Amino acid sequence: MDADIDRIVLTEEQIQGRIRELGEAISRDYGDEPVLLIAVLRGAALFVADLSRAISSPVEIDFMAVSSYGSSTKSSGVVRIIKDLDESIEGRHVLVVEDILDTGLTLKYLLKNLSSRSPASLEVCTLLSKEGKRRVPITCKYVGFEIPDEFVVGYGLDFVERYRNLPYIGVLRSQVHAEHP
Repeated sequence: MDADIDRIVLTEEQIQGRIRELGEAISRDYGDEPVLLIAVLRGAALFVADLSRAISSPVEIDFMAVSSYGSSTKSSGVVRIIKDLDESIEGRHVLVVEDILDTGLTLKYLLKNLSSRSPASLEVCTLLSKEGKRRVPITCKYVGFEIPDEFVVGYGLDFVERYRNLPYIGVLRSQVHAEHP
């Protein structure tokens, strides 16, 4: 798989260091208040696991699965909830944990859906934010890294369900895209 990577954008060390910083900021903000981390599957699974261990506040984790990509590398803008939460979020402090924020269309839909469930607070933590991609305004309280508008894989991010297990984030060689239409 490493041979399919054109270049590394963020190393494992950079990612883990920034996650520690995000965990410290979240811990300061929530203190002893419990926070429910809602990981958006599948991409945020690795991130939420590492982030939860970097937070000293009491945390619980739940998962949602939404789809707006299908098998494409670009968001379709049509969002479906594939897996909903197992627990109620009413009256709870909720932190949505995303792998990547690009157009904001999926996250806008998700935040509207979650806010209708009456949480005590609702914030967003994303590992990556793509520069210049936003099509709708999104307030993201915790951002790991701003990255250029490139299709990246690794650390939970995939291309045709591959590369999620890479410990770093990289750009695929263009030949790999051509081999998987």
